[in-house]
Amino acid sequence: QVQLVESGGGSVQAGGSLRLSCAASGMSSIDHMAWYRQAPGNQREWVAEVRSGVRMHYREAVKGRFTISIDNAKNIMYLQMNNLKPEDTGVYYCNYPDIPYLYPSGPGTQVIVSP
Repeated sequence: QVQLVESGGGSVQAGGSLRLSCAASGMSSIDHMAWYRQAPGNQREWVAEVRSGVRMHYREAVKGRFTISIDNAKNIMYLQMNNLKPEDTGVYYCNYPDIPYLYPSGPGTQVIVSP
């Protein structure tokens, strides 16, 4: 069974950086995966994705600030987040592109960005 574990979140001031990790087990490859986030009171929203290991797509609000990458040898996906803004605050999850609940949800990792 697929298991996802997100980590790397924290509390930073606006303009700071964080690097999130998504460790996947129970799957042969992590080259088709997405990052989502959920702010308090909001639905989970798509942030970025990698398809076939080479095509990266980003939410308009994070373009130029977030970079997604994968380590297929370790089955880990990363999200480098730079120039963070308060509106980036939320719990970040990884899961299948287009289907945020296809795999059992991981614990998520909390990101808090203060002004």
